[in-house]
Amino acid sequence: MSITLILVIITTGISIYAWSNPAMLNKWMFNPYMVAHRNQYGRFISSGFIHANWMHLLFNMFVFYMFGEQVEYVFQALLGDFGIALYVIMYLAAIVISDIPTFIKNKNNIHYNALGASGGTSGILFSYILFDPTQSLCLYGLLCLPGFMWGILYIIYSLYMSKQKMDNINHEAHLWGAIVGMGFTIVVYPQVVPHFFKTILGFIGVV
Repeated sequence: MSITLILVIITTGISIYAWSNPAMLNKWMFNPYMVAHRNQYGRFISSGFIHANWMHLLFNMFVFYMFGEQVEYVFQALLGDFGIALYVIMYLAAIVISDIPTFIKNKNNIHYNALGASGGTSGILFSYILFDPTQSLCLYGLLCLPGFMWGILYIIYSLYMSKQKMDNINHEAHLWGAIVGMGFTIVVYPQVVPHFFKTILGFIGVV
């Protein structure tokens, strides 16, 4: 059983249990005020293992599982068991670091709450794109584009939505999670950078 599948099972189990336990849900949510004023730093991690509803949970876990197993396999192929450990660290780091900008902005806002593994999922997705940027990814099985194009559109969309504040989704977490995933992957395997650009240039016919 892959580490990715284990994390999916754990996250799903905790999320489902938390839906019937409001006290736990409230305690595990990412609340910047409680972190800053009550030193509840564990919320940075715990909030990544709970979700708002079935749609939120299924979307995050579907994306995480679909691309996570591929990234896990590459990390293991490159670095063995140590690569698997680094893969888990990358996922958790993306969850934590993606919430830091939100924490800074809302540390005195007691009413702000966030939850979900979106930052970690985004980090894994963008790590995958670095390794295989021209792999066709399909939205609802209809609109198919190479991964690097989806990446560009995703970043533009996240930047736009984070400024509009039109919904309750933490779009900044998506963006920062992507940055963490790419940065972590580059540090672990610097050769991915020339591979990424060479693959794209080959795809567009430059080389």
